[in-house]
Amino acid sequence: MLSEGAAVEAWLDSLVHDVADFPSPGVVFKDITPLLADAAAFAATVEAMADLGRDVSGGHVDAVVGVEARGFVFAAPVALALGTGFVPVRKAGKLPSQTYAVSYALEYGEATLEVHRDAFGTGDRVLLVDDVLATGGTVEATAQLVAQCGAEVAGVVVLLELSFLGGAERLAGLPLAALRTL
Repeated sequence: MLSEGAAVEAWLDSLVHDVADFPSPGVVFKDITPLLADAAAFAATVEAMADLGRDVSGGHVDAVVGVEARGFVFAAPVALALGTGFVPVRKAGKLPSQTYAVSYALEYGEATLEVHRDAFGTGDRVLLVDDVLATGGTVEATAQLVAQCGAEVAGVVVLLELSFLGGAERLAGLPLAALRTL
């Protein structure tokens, strides 16, 4: 019988598929939809990510942040597992109240992320959760938004880290954990 960690790793290997040249030529997209469609694999993945969140944060967070859109899928249930609230970080123009914004470069373009100015209290400890860590730009921009709100990043948890793109090195000051490093 596989351990829980080995089972999650096996599910990730079998249920996350590579899609070449999406969304643009030269990019290999990690398709997580088969993982999400498997209830047992998805539940085990969320619990494993919550466990990593407890580990990297020292066991206490005031909020969990997810980045639009695939980060929402993991961050919201991780927040529930940790007994805290979920805060969405959205693409520019999607939030209805006053926001902070950060623009950054992606591996295949540029983007701007926003968060509500009142999303966190001063000194709140925030766990960032996303699906894939590639170059680190999205996580770095999200960490800047958290700081603009007066909160601190307690840790970062991702489903997959694409180590060959150097994102972890870019985030060297942040506690980081990945379920699977490729």
